[in-house]
Amino acid sequence: MKLIFISGGVISGIGKGISAASIGLLLEKHSLKVSFLKCDPYINIDAGTMNPVEHGEVFVTDDGYEMDMDAGHYERFMDITISHKNSITTGQIYSQVIQNERNLKYDGACVEVIPHVRDEIIRRIKEAYKGSDLLIIEIGGTIGEYQNDIYYEAERYLKQILKDDLVHIHISYLPIPSSIGEMKTKPTQQSVILLNQRGIFPNIIIGRSQEHIDTPRRKKIAIATNVSDENIFSNMDVSSIYKVPIQFYDQKLDLKILELLNIKGKKINFEDWENFVSKIESKPKSILNIGIVSKYHNSGKFSLEDSYVSVIESIKIACWESGVGFNIIWVDSENIDEKELEKCDSFIVPGGFGTRGIEGKIKAIQYARENKKPYLGLCLGMQLAAVEFARNVCGIKDATSEEIDIKSKNKIIHIMPDQEKKLLNKDYGASMRLGLWECVLDKKSRAYKAYKKDVIKERHRHRYEFNNDYKEIFESKGMLFSGRSPEGELVEIMELKEHPFFIGVQFHPEFKTRPLIPHPLFLEFILSTIKNNGTI
Repeated sequence: MKLIFISGGVISGIGKGISAASIGLLLEKHSLKVSFLKCDPYINIDAGTMNPVEHGEVFVTDDGYEMDMDAGHYERFMDITISHKNSITTGQIYSQVIQNERNLKYDGACVEVIPHVRDEIIRRIKEAYKGSDLLIIEIGGTIGEYQNDIYYEAERYLKQILKDDLVHIHISYLPIPSSIGEMKTKPTQQSVILLNQRGIFPNIIIGRSQEHIDTPRRKKIAIATNVSDENIFSNMDVSSIYKVPIQFYDQKLDLKILELLNIKGKKINFEDWENFVSKIESKPKSILNIGIVSKYHNSGKFSLEDSYVSVIESIKIACWESGVGFNIIWVDSENIDEKELEKCDSFIVPGGFGTRGIEGKIKAIQYARENKKPYLGLCLGMQLAAVEFARNVCGIKDATSEEIDIKSKNKIIHIMPDQEKKLLNKDYGASMRLGLWECVLDKKSRAYKAYKKDVIKERHRHRYEFNNDYKEIFESKGMLFSGRSPEGELVEIMELKEHPFFIGVQFHPEFKTRPLIPHPLFLEFILSTIKNNGTI
């Protein structure tokens, strides 16, 4: 095996996932088949039950696995499809080891962290590596967190076996305190010492900082860490994450990695990515104000972008492709302000769960529908568009979703039959309708115009669906059910015929956006917003 381990030092949130995806993109250009494995230290089995405010977006794969948001970076940067094999959590590892012990797979041995837990991690690494030329393994969190130690122990053991076929890249923060104005290397020196104490000796250090690492700082780090100064690279702050691969390319990071792994490199064609970045840097012909209606505004200090990262990236990529700029306006669904709505050229209501902020979202949808503002509803955004239409167009004033009011007479959105028993049993983890499902499109629809296909496949994450008892009244009032499951039962897409763009989808198209291939639905949404504004 050829393995690259990536660790982080000093602070979390320094962009290990972006760096890993950027390195993968460069190595893929050398005709290597690159795969990823994210090692998360939490005891959760997967990311599915975790609060996106605290942990970031839950990313869903084709095979229905709910994964950390870094999976989205891997897929987007490299245009690959990953699966459950590309993620492990400490919860998974211990759960499997305990199950093995119960099944006497250890022949009655006293089960211990070493070797049994360590060896289960290594087994998962081998599984993720299958069919690849190279596997990039990102260890979540930072060095020094004791819950990560077992992953470093697995790496230390593998290094003894693989020797030069295993490379470790350490990404560390190099602060420039404003009161000093000088880049400080001591935090990085200390984080490498912590790695060394665990038997890990990095081959490459990538410094995350506001500026490039100068020669004096590079030499300081080299002397203190025993990492050659030619193996120390910069990853300075940039205006777009998509410029990171170019930073690495310019510094020949890919060639250094290949040299260390004894893989023959070649001159690569990087024009497609450089052309994409040039679109980002181009002067936009206009600026769109896109409203995202969110319920998280009163949840304390957090990043809204992390909660909706795939939606944000889908908007950006579609705008860059269309030659326009964007301004994201976060609309607080718990405190809807009419003046705030008036600022928006179009609206998105993303997926979500629970009753908080629901009525505010419905008000925003009503505003978009009545004022002919382009609207894209994702999962919950489609369901609430159905509720709004039922109340204000069909005259069903008490219309709602079963998730909001289980006792309501008019449940426009109701629970899927197979999900009811799961909720009664409090079976919440990995039990929704997840992963890739087919959808058949109406050829006369706006959705078909966007996709240009009869049948599409999109990723899902939901327990509730449109109640077909209301299909006829919706259609009589101008609603088109333009996408349905192959058997015709499940409503996948609904759209208004007499509207510049009003589409709700039961799935999550944002998970299939790629930088070089904008998602057709987001692209159509942005083009409709441009046209509706009269800028083209």
